[in-house]
Amino acid sequence: MAKDIPFCPLMTAGCEIDKVCTLDRCAWYISSIKKCAIYLLGHNALVDITQKQKVYNK
Repeated sequence: MAKDIPFCPLMTAGCEIDKVCTLDRCAWYISSIKKCAIYLLGHNALVDITQKQKVYNK
């Protein structure tokens, strides 16, 4: 899928075909930053885990 066409992580889970994001028509979409709330939750969790691993691996 092209990088400029976002896909829905919720609707795509468990499917072989990516489902296109409906953007402003979705309750999970944050239009002020043009990102999906589900994506942000995952991204922030990954950043948090990465920071914790750096602290514990010293």
